[in-house]
Amino acid sequence: MHMRSVEGLASFIVLFVVTGVAQAADPSQIARGRYVTLIGGCNDCHTAGFMEKNLAIPEKDWLKGSAVGFQGPWGTTYAANLRLVMSRMTEAQWLEHAAKDRLPPMPAYALHQMTQDDLKAIYAYVRSLGDPGAPAPAYVAPGGKVTTPYFVFVPRTDLPQKAATAAAR
Repeated sequence: MHMRSVEGLASFIVLFVVTGVAQAADPSQIARGRYVTLIGGCNDCHTAGFMEKNLAIPEKDWLKGSAVGFQGPWGTTYAANLRLVMSRMTEAQWLEHAAKDRLPPMPAYALHQMTQDDLKAIYAYVRSLGDPGAPAPAYVAPGGKVTTPYFVFVPRTDLPQKAATAAAR
């Protein structure tokens, strides 16, 4: 009986260490990640309702993605649930992921300008937020059926066509 308890405890410890629970992030790194996500505007798209309500959205709801799409010539994209994305990645995988180009309107250039320490801090912060929630809707190719609300990213004008053409020159 005692041997089973020791084996059970050993299995729990291995599971605890392998899942990363035993390696809590440094609180200063989490605070830096929070700061970088705020000044980087990550919540503007990756937190539902943030553009309208700003910091009135509770932090427990931050960075879970949005079902409101962004449509343009590239199709319709959705701000990913960053909690879910990062919950499936190691820190090294996140660093590789952050270096890739993205479809609009994601300002991938902003991620590309961040230091490795900034990106690691974002990873630590997002991973500290808890429940990852559900995925955002999937990308819809140009001409595909979109079943969610979306913003249209196509330049328009209220000027008559002749005046608009002259103004564009």
